[in-house]
Amino acid sequence: MAGGPGRGWRWAVASAGAALVASGCGLIGGPRTVPMDVPDVMTVTSPDLAQGTLGPAYTCHGAGRHPGIHWSGAPQGTKSLALVMDDSAAPVTPYIYWIVFNIGPQSTDILAGPLPAGARQARNSKGLRGYEPPCPANHGHAYRFTVYALGRTLRLPAGASAKSAWSAIAQAAIARGRLSAAANP
Repeated sequence: MAGGPGRGWRWAVASAGAALVASGCGLIGGPRTVPMDVPDVMTVTSPDLAQGTLGPAYTCHGAGRHPGIHWSGAPQGTKSLALVMDDSAAPVTPYIYWIVFNIGPQSTDILAGPLPAGARQARNSKGLRGYEPPCPANHGHAYRFTVYALGRTLRLPAGASAKSAWSAIAQAAIARGRLSAAANP
């Protein structure tokens, strides 16, 4: 046989892997991202992110509290919601600052202070549960607040790893919306 047994199988596996990397559906050694076909139909806003800027109150240079995030447009069939805050420009990309999941489908915001009843927080890239205030030393970072409508409630405990939470969100996502903000060092 000219290519030996299994040649077609190896080609199929290599092609599938290349397609995943090219489409952005997976990062080597990192969590899975949401498939490209999840529609961006939700609107995400925040009164705390004036003119698209994450002020000092929401960074390590200030109080370090999380901003209030509002959303609308979750589609019919939404069973729960999730919020992921990350920085796609971080040296280890993406760097996850905050993951909240199992937010009730009737919720339309996370305000400063306690989370909505039943919501859980996963660990961030630093390995801590909850919001990690970014510590920008320079400009050029874009902090993304992405709200995902999920077709199911996630079966994860509070404090789940960022990788397992993000993978579960990717598998359950039916829609999303995003708000980006820069930070002043």
